[in-house]
Amino acid sequence: MKKSLLFALSLLMIASLILSGCGAPAGTPTTEAAVPATEASAPATEAPAATEVATEAPAATEAPKYTCALITPNPLGDRSFIDASARGIEKANKELPVKCDIIETNGVAEHETALRGAIAQGYDLVLGLAMDTDMFTGLAAEFPDQKFASPSEIFLETLPENMIAYQIDVHESSFLVGLIVGSLTKTKTVGAVVGGDAPGLNQFFYGYKQGVLQVCPDCKVLVSYLGFDFSNPTLGLETALGQYDEGADIIYQVAGRSGEGVLEAASQRDLYAIGVDSNQDDIQPGHVIVSSLKKTEMTTYEPIKLLVDGNFAGGFQRRGLKEGFAGLSWDDGSTTFEDNGPADMVAKIPDIKKLVEEYRAKIISGEVKVCDAFSPDTPECKDLLAK
Repeated sequence: MKKSLLFALSLLMIASLILSGCGAPAGTPTTEAAVPATEASAPATEAPAATEVATEAPAATEAPKYTCALITPNPLGDRSFIDASARGIEKANKELPVKCDIIETNGVAEHETALRGAIAQGYDLVLGLAMDTDMFTGLAAEFPDQKFASPSEIFLETLPENMIAYQIDVHESSFLVGLIVGSLTKTKTVGAVVGGDAPGLNQFFYGYKQGVLQVCPDCKVLVSYLGFDFSNPTLGLETALGQYDEGADIIYQVAGRSGEGVLEAASQRDLYAIGVDSNQDDIQPGHVIVSSLKKTEMTTYEPIKLLVDGNFAGGFQRRGLKEGFAGLSWDDGSTTFEDNGPADMVAKIPDIKKLVEEYRAKIISGEVKVCDAFSPDTPECKDLLAK
């Protein structure tokens, strides 16, 4: 791959990976309340302060054997992938002989300063969520004795030996979402509101569209891109209302905080939407059918566990439905839509769940190939993009 293409993908991916964390909503965070990494007036050159993650001490452990720090791309409270990653830190603190902190930042300008601060503090493992590829891998090269992990994607051909990076195959879970939407739509017009036109975001959309068309070949699938504005619920609301005006009755939101406006639009129109990254079924009960899960809590926890077990090794790690790193809120027992949705749609859910499990098995076995936006030249992608 040419260097220019890698650089372009890197820039697009930073925007797409921060889709869920561009600002904290007014609601209560899914983790214990934390002090923001820096005061709003603090200069970007001051290192953000670590947040103590309040958890029970590990059983039968007198003192932690290892330390780690998670640097977030934006503050906690996004009700999406940043909060999910923080849950991975909480799990590690509860279950492993470690003391891990969360260092919140207020955006890209603070990322490198926060990472360098964590390195200077001597953490055994530094985790950077949705960091700039060149900057993050450059630090790994600069500090070869420091271990690094990226719970989210880094798109390069090779990684420094002291860095591990994860990719979650969200196109697989998005295909399952598409099956659900294609089975429930009454208008045969459905939509997607996507944070930006980039491979990391089109992974969600392409998989979703393929799933819809699998069960509803004559369905129309709308898509609107938000120009990488992930912290604008009003924009999400207005965009979704436009798609509902075009006849869509269900919309998949892949737009971070902007996507909360999509969920609000579903409630306003008494129509339906799909959540993303974390379980968002309860944000608008009865209007959010299901959420597609990108489990960054697991890609945060796993490298810490590898460190503790003495098995940490640099390189790329890919996880999907098979490993349980991608999935649906239904997998975790969510029944919010079944408890609050309209009776005629709820009556279809048992058969739809059987269909989902049938295709989950086919995807895992390789019988069904789902289009991955990072591999657009595959037969399944060529076929999909021609429609």
